Amino acid sequence: MPQLTVWFDGVCPLCRREISFIRRLDSRGAIRFVDVASEHGDCPLDRAELLARFHAKEDDGPLLSGAAAFAAMWRKIPLLRPVGLLARWSPVLWLFERLYVLFLRVRPALQKLAR
Repeated sequence: MPQLTVWFDGVCPLCRREISFIRRLDSRGAIRFVDVASEHGDCPLDRAELLARFHAKEDDGPLLSGAAAFAAMWRKIPLLRPVGLLARWSPVLWLFERLYVLFLRVRPALQKLAR
């Protein structure tokens, strides 16, 4: 099975909680997590771009961003796979992306609350 690399903001308390949750669900080790805030390794984009949105990439596949990256991650987790598969349908992915953009707008306020 191809491995998915996920880049996340390890300074963000919300991101840390979500990644911790996903790590617990990833019993097969299908996801490689890279903390962009502390690791300087194989970042495919400028660090600021990686911190601004969620990104993921499966082996030699395209770099995914936002809802598409979340959907790819969900497909690697058996419990979340149905939601990830549903997101392959473009109207659902479109809706997830709109919700993600709304989340990004309120993320700074939520981060303050989570600290």
